[in-house]
Amino acid sequence: MYEIKFSSSAKKSIEKLDQQVARIIKSWIIKNLIESDNPKKLAKELKGNLKGIYRFRVGNYRMLAEINDNELFIFVFEIGHRREIYKKFKK
Repeated sequence: MYEIKFSSSAKKSIEKLDQQVARIIKSWIIKNLIESDNPKKLAKELKGNLKGIYRFRVGNYRMLAEINDNELFIFVFEIGHRREIYKKFKK
């Protein structure tokens, strides 16, 4: 079972979302990630300068995270709309 950790940026992002969207994302995390034996089945590894980062898709929103299989934790460092989230990481 994996532990979920959030960056301060991810926490701020989820607080800024519409309450209904935030509730959907939180329930998705509880339902799909906390009890997961292999969260990489639900994720897609990104490419290029984001290699090693995984993307979780929740409707039109994305969670970007690092998955540490050795220590069994997922570090979510950004949450946002699919249209906006990758712009922060472009060179």
